[in-house]
Amino acid sequence: MTSVDWLKENLQGFFALPASAVDWLMMLYEAIQVFDDVADGDPVSREDLNSTIWNTLVGMGQNSFWQVNQQTLAPIVASMILKWQGSDEAERAGKADARSFVWRAGYYDVVLMAVALCHGTKAATAHAQQVMHLYGEKLEDYLGEFHDA
Repeated sequence: MTSVDWLKENLQGFFALPASAVDWLMMLYEAIQVFDDVADGDPVSREDLNSTIWNTLVGMGQNSFWQVNQQTLAPIVASMILKWQGSDEAERAGKADARSFVWRAGYYDVVLMAVALCHGTKAATAHAQQVMHLYGEKLEDYLGEFHDA
């Protein structure tokens, strides 16, 4: 099972998010992976690029979960982007540390809000630690990327 499949399975199963929320969250996840690869100069397949272009310019905006919740989600997505940009700047300046590692994980703020929007804040609070554990990268591995480079 790929990490993408594992994420989707958790969003559907453990967190019991509706299909529209899972679809939107997966489009967002896949887009940020492609954007990160592009920023890092890593190869991106034409299929992934085409999918990302479609999803970001058409699919995500047409998604019913987004349409109903965009006033709440847009500022969180904006914060996710700004935090990633700050982290990326720190990395490129040779200043990657635990703070930049945490800021790279803004996607999971969006997931936590999706849980709150779908199931209420009490459920989101009860499952916040499980959302945190969706982030698969370890601090040691992240820092190792910069010390080994």
